[in-house]
Amino acid sequence: MRKPIITLLTDFGAKDHYVASMKGVILGINPVCTLVDISHEVKAQDIEEGAFLLASAFSSFPQGTIHLAVVDPGVGGPREPVLIVTSNYFFIGPDNGLFTLSLLREKVKRVIVLTKKRYFLSPVSSTFHGRDLFAPVAAHLSLGTKPEAFGVRTDTWVELSLGKPEQKAKELVGGILHRDVFGNLTANIDEQSLSAFTRGRPFSIRVGRHTVRGLKKGYWEGSKGEVIALIGSGGFLEISVREGNAQEKLKAKRGDPVRITVANSR
Repeated sequence: MRKPIITLLTDFGAKDHYVASMKGVILGINPVCTLVDISHEVKAQDIEEGAFLLASAFSSFPQGTIHLAVVDPGVGGPREPVLIVTSNYFFIGPDNGLFTLSLLREKVKRVIVLTKKRYFLSPVSSTFHGRDLFAPVAAHLSLGTKPEAFGVRTDTWVELSLGKPEQKAKELVGGILHRDVFGNLTANIDEQSLSAFTRGRPFSIRVGRHTVRGLKKGYWEGSKGEVIALIGSGGFLEISVREGNAQEKLKAKRGDPVRITVANSR
């Protein structure tokens, strides 16, 4: 039988003890699970960046993987701690929009608000739910505890406003979600949404004052210094500059609109 897999994504960084403490709690409950770090370098308290990085990675893991994500500026406040069960995965963390982009690509089966304190550490710190609440729940889940045992079901969960592109008039309008270390800009427009809107017709992509026509298959198709568009490895629309930095060249920032227009829609 395959060992259960728990991934971790946080904004805790590598300097402090936080990540190690979470791992220690998990391994104390289930010493044979496999722990995989997605990232701990999410910008501090940046829920949108965390949502993008999780959405880019979660589907690479085997079915049944438990994704534990903590980017939680509201820790200890009124936001709910949740376990989300989808057709293929489990997601554990704060209900603050962190799972928005991942859930666009998964069928949600049920959402459990974590209320059963017997699965938490005691006492629960008001500032470190990652260690005291989310980590032990993930560990017990990996041992086979049923999701319903952890709390009560709910029919609602928080979604980020940048979650879905919108069709406005004759345009599909999304926004820039993320800039990676190479300066590539990723929009909240996934390949399926783009294909459904364009339906095989020629189209252009506008970011600020720059217009890109169609998609490239890869970076290699662009000329040096050319602004190009392609579907990135995470399945989202990406604006790049061959051997350059798209963020610097386009003077773009997160939240800036990305507009898709098909050739015959004018």
